[in-house]
Amino acid sequence: MSTTLMQEAASSKAARPTRPREVAIVSHSPIFYWWPVWAVGYLFALLTLLQGQYHQFHDTEVLIHPSRNLGVIFTMTFTLVILMTHFSVRGTASITVIVTLIALIFMFAYFGWWDSVLQALGSLAIFMNLGFYVFFSSAIFALWAAAVFVFDKTTYWVVRPGQIVQVTILGSGEQTYDTHGASVEKKRNDLFRHWILGLGSGDMHIAITGAKKAEFVIPNVLFIDTKLELIQELIALKPDQLPSTVLTAGDPV
Repeated sequence: MSTTLMQEAASSKAARPTRPREVAIVSHSPIFYWWPVWAVGYLFALLTLLQGQYHQFHDTEVLIHPSRNLGVIFTMTFTLVILMTHFSVRGTASITVIVTLIALIFMFAYFGWWDSVLQALGSLAIFMNLGFYVFFSSAIFALWAAAVFVFDKTTYWVVRPGQIVQVTILGSGEQTYDTHGASVEKKRNDLFRHWILGLGSGDMHIAITGAKKAEFVIPNVLFIDTKLELIQELIALKPDQLPSTVLTAGDPV
């Protein structure tokens, strides 16, 4: 009977979900939010390749999509991304402003009003050829990938039971802080930047109140809600209370 009880206890212990032993927090630069620029650019490159028409410019033949809407939508996408990554509008105001602008852009395209608007601006027309979409989108993607997967990881924070460690790969190395009395919380969201462009990102605030006081605001941490509870648990537990599983917070999956 005792053997049965021991087997049941072992099975119960094995069935419990493992908890992370440490969580690495990566702060991403604002260029992470620029993914719609290269995504829309590649999409329009594909549409231009499939539906475009060849035009002769001097000695060069280029492929251009016949619709003006593509150029307008790409330009407005680029403008909105710049706007929302440099100006913070928090709360429901962010969603209201951006949804209204996007609705107006697509409504004008659907009813063909952009032609009238561009005509009123001196017969202005926005056409981009296949080469522009491919080259510009590839350049933005290369910068985006270098920032997200390389440069953003040169400085990060590791939360362990009883410790928060700031790691700088190029420079000062590591600085360790005692988590006794520390607080970790999520700052208020910019709903459009964090939830639509950022895929559930957020800004994290860490306050250290021990002998070595410090305060950090770590911006643009991906999947912050799913990580925050784990981080708060880690700073309250001792090392021997956790298994050796490692989980990284802030990286795209």
